[in-house]
Amino acid sequence: MLLIILSKKGPVDKPLEINIQQTGGSFGFYNSFISAGGQLGKWNYYSFIQYKSILGWRPNSDVHQVSGFAGINYQANAQLKLGLEYSILRNRIHMPGGFDDEQFNLDGRASYRARNWLSSPWNILTGKLDYRFSPSTKLSVKSAYQFSARNLVWKNEDGGPETPDSISTVTLQPVNREVQREIFHASTTEARLTSDYGIGEEIKSTLAAGIRLFYGKMKREGGGVGTTGSDFDLSLVDPRYGYNLNFTTTNIAPFVENIFRLGKNLSVTPGFRYEYLKSTTDGYIDNDITQTTHGSKDRYFGLFGIGAQYITTPSTNIYANISQAYRPVTYDQLTPFGSATKIDPNLKDANGYNADLGWRGTIKNYLNFDVSGFYLRYNNRIGVTQLFDANGTPYLFRTNIANSVHKGAEIYVEFNITKALFPGSTIGEFSFYNSFSYVDAKYVSGDFKGKSVEYAPQTINRLGLTYTYKVFSTTFLISNTAKSFADATNTVSSNDPAVGLIPAYQVLDWSSSIHLGKYNFKLGINNVADKRYFTLRTDEYPGPGIIPAIGRSFYVGFGASF
Repeated sequence: MLLIILSKKGPVDKPLEINIQQTGGSFGFYNSFISAGGQLGKWNYYSFIQYKSILGWRPNSDVHQVSGFAGINYQANAQLKLGLEYSILRNRIHMPGGFDDEQFNLDGRASYRARNWLSSPWNILTGKLDYRFSPSTKLSVKSAYQFSARNLVWKNEDGGPETPDSISTVTLQPVNREVQREIFHASTTEARLTSDYGIGEEIKSTLAAGIRLFYGKMKREGGGVGTTGSDFDLSLVDPRYGYNLNFTTTNIAPFVENIFRLGKNLSVTPGFRYEYLKSTTDGYIDNDITQTTHGSKDRYFGLFGIGAQYITTPSTNIYANISQAYRPVTYDQLTPFGSATKIDPNLKDANGYNADLGWRGTIKNYLNFDVSGFYLRYNNRIGVTQLFDANGTPYLFRTNIANSVHKGAEIYVEFNITKALFPGSTIGEFSFYNSFSYVDAKYVSGDFKGKSVEYAPQTINRLGLTYTYKVFSTTFLISNTAKSFADATNTVSSNDPAVGLIPAYQVLDWSSSIHLGKYNFKLGINNVADKRYFTLRTDEYPGPGIIPAIGRSFYVGFGASF
């Protein structure tokens, strides 16, 4: 599990600042955000609470969510700083199910599932310590404990999305749903020591070294016989689950990197991380007969990387990086959550490397840019392909497809037309930004050599046009995404809705805002042209099948800061 923790501090120049943002929109959308933060002597604090709900663009797609954060930092003295943070999430998601191609083309707003629900509550407690031994040497320690869960109650019909919710011919009531539950406990601690060294004050190198420790355990229970109802109910008719599995993961990763500054313009940063990874599994699976499982696997590997940067002007630089990567097989890939896909029992860990070269920076006050090329090698890539059994019936098979190579370019340009061509204009400012990526992602070995990698559109282009006049700003965004495929065989059409073409699409969005002192007002339209499109075909939740994107929607918001 990858855990990314983002935190925010309160303003340091006032004891209390309160921010309020209220937004409402189409399909019953409502979002309420309130934050408070400030500085009291050596104490800095920040907290927020957010409530979000929506009835949904499709039937049976209502969502309710509450999230919150509270953090406090104490600057004990010039050397020592301590912090404590807590994050929380509670949600309840109604899943309307997926489509096959015929259903999507007929009515992309329909729903053939009314009884499928998901919740994923989590809690994260984080402690931080920063200690400065000297002006050039600093120790940072961050430790986080996570307790979370994922709960699912649904009836994932064996016949696919074209099969409506089943009714028992005996009781004339809906058939029992399936209950699946997962509980996660994880602790992560990272200690990092950084030190500047060198001769003189102008050019110094920086050494960083440390260690990351992770221990996580997960309990997965599934295949439980649930109720015949349609509400969010995790009750079991039979207390025994169809499978009950326990997993643990231990990761120890020491690392070291050094920024060598070779003169005023050039810096080179090599780095190395050594990984120890141990995973265990224990439990049972009922598959007509009860099968117990117990296993343990240890992995040891090192990962190297090096980056370089050359300052071409005071505001631009050339950069280059190359680094190794490693991705171990996870149990989710061996037994996907809620999936009927057949799995290769001999899945291998993936590995590879990534390299990029680019130029970025700003020119005067009117141009920001970042232009880069990249090359990614991905060995033993895990993917899904469509096979046929002895009777000619198609089925999905997850395996190490082959080695793949991704290569291409990414370009970002932000250009203020008014500042560049009409400085001092009094009619407002016109600007645009363009984000473009070209990716040639192909398999380079195995049965699928020359085929496109799944979910890898060749081009993605986003063009935004902005006009700003005093307190008013408005932006029109045009997004274009090329076609892609959902499986390694590059199937265009199939009886199985989890594989097939994902057509190219264009989406138009518009937003505007007015800032009046402490107050702000927002208005916008997403998917202005009401485009019917989708980006995902899935063999498991929230499908199976095609998951459509939301059509045209409006929103209006009001905010204030005190």
